[in-house]
Amino acid sequence: MDTKQDITATGMPLIDSVVERLCHETSLSTVWHRSGQGAPMPSLPVLSEILERLRAAIFPGYFGPASVRRESMRYHLSANLDSIHRLLGEQIVRGFCFSCEGLGIPCTSCETEGQHAALAFMDSLPEIRRLLAGDAKAAYEGDPAATSPGETIFCYPSLRAMFHHRLAHELYRLKVPVIPRIISEMAHSTTGIDIHPGAAIGEEFFIDHGTGVVIGETCIIGRNCRLYQGVTLGALSFPKNADGTLTKGNPRHPILCDNVTVYAGATILGRVTVGKGAVIGGNVWITQDVQEGARITQEKPRD
Repeated sequence: MDTKQDITATGMPLIDSVVERLCHETSLSTVWHRSGQGAPMPSLPVLSEILERLRAAIFPGYFGPASVRRESMRYHLSANLDSIHRLLGEQIVRGFCFSCEGLGIPCTSCETEGQHAALAFMDSLPEIRRLLAGDAKAAYEGDPAATSPGETIFCYPSLRAMFHHRLAHELYRLKVPVIPRIISEMAHSTTGIDIHPGAAIGEEFFIDHGTGVVIGETCIIGRNCRLYQGVTLGALSFPKNADGTLTKGNPRHPILCDNVTVYAGATILGRVTVGKGAVIGGNVWITQDVQEGARITQEKPRD
C-alpha cells in the first residue's frame, strides 16, 4: 500500500466518527432546518437574479440590456416584470414556509399568502422608483463631487443600499418572512451600510460615503435627511421578557425628523427624537431628545 492509500485508510475511522457525532440528535437538532411540507429554502442565486432584473426595470439603461430603446421599452419591461413576478412569488412562498417551520405550525396557507404578497409588491414598483429617483436627486444635490444624478445611480453605495432597502422595506411591510433580511444583508455585504428592512425612511435620503452606517429596525427617518459614514442609529437597551428572552418589535431606535444631518461617527441611541433641521456633529453621542434646529457638537477642550 502506498503512502496516499495508507493515509486514506487510516482516516476512514475518524471520518466515520465525525459523521456519527454530527448526526447525533443533540448536535443535529440545534441546526437542522426541517422545511415545511418539503418546501426548499429561499435561493440566494435566484434572489440575486431577481434584484438584477428589478434594477434593470427601475433604472433602465443604467442596468440590464444596453440596447433597450424607448420605443421597445414596454415590450422589454413586460417580459422582465413577468419573470420577476414568477421568480419572486416562488421565493416569497419559500420564505413563508421557512417561517412556518420556525414557528412550529403547519404550513397550510403559504402558497396563497405568498402569491398575494408578490402581487402587492409588484404593484408598489412605480412608487419605489419614485422614491429612488428622489434619493438620486438628494445624492447629487448633497455631494459636490457628484456630476449628475445618473452618476449616483450607477456608482454610489448609498443608492445601491437604498435600492435594496426600498425593496426590502416593502416586503417587510407586507409581512414577508426572511426574504427582506436576505435582501438587506446583500447590500450590507457589498456597501458596508447596514439598514434593517424595518426602518422607515422618508423621501430624498442620502448617505455620504456610507461605510459603517447602522440603521436599526424601528428607526423612523423623515424627508431630506443626510447621514455620513460611521453613523449609528441604534438601541440603548434591550428589554427582556419574564423568561429572560429579548422583547421583540418594541420601538427602541431613534426618530429623525425632516432635514436632519448627522455627521461622521455620531451615535444616536434609544427611542429619542431629533427635531426638524437639527445638525448632529461628528463623533457625538446622543441619548436624549434634540430640539428642532439645534446644533450639537463636541464640547471644546478646556484650557
